[in-house]
Amino acid sequence: MPDAKPQFAGPVQIHAVRALAFLLLAGLWLAQAGPAAALERSELVVQAETGAQRFVVEVAATPQEQAQGLMHRRSLDADAGMLFPFPEARPARFWMRNTFVSLDLLFIAPDGRIESIHARAQPLDESTIPSRGAVIAVLEILAGEAERRGIRPGDRVLHPALPAPDTAPGGSATGARQ
Repeated sequence: MPDAKPQFAGPVQIHAVRALAFLLLAGLWLAQAGPAAALERSELVVQAETGAQRFVVEVAATPQEQAQGLMHRRSLDADAGMLFPFPEARPARFWMRNTFVSLDLLFIAPDGRIESIHARAQPLDESTIPSRGAVIAVLEILAGEAERRGIRPGDRVLHPALPAPDTAPGGSATGARQ
């Protein structure tokens, strides 16, 4: 029986193994942090004293979509946002985990009016951002847009996922602040 000598991989084999390892790691990263599946996009209007402020929003309707939210996004257009509608009014708490874009969070009361605004939430901050009371939805937009557009608490938010002004408790279709 001939002497068995250890076999060493040549430069080509080492390169192939490294490339395979890189592809596997990249695949794992993409599976964990990859872009969310395409969400429904629709127009949302905030009736402010400065006029109708229009956004094209993605609607995060399911618990899985809401858990993903705007995580891992590197940019957001000034006229874009994400709406998080809830099946019933409840206190809401958000955070900025894995969110790279600074945001304004608009908490929407059951009557369709903005209950409160948390302006300029810091990227990657895991501090809790709570609503002040029960809300039916939360709207996330680019940081500073609420101030720039004159959007304030009391402004009405119109979107098909939200109660219509005439069906909301205490609602009024005038758009005037209370």
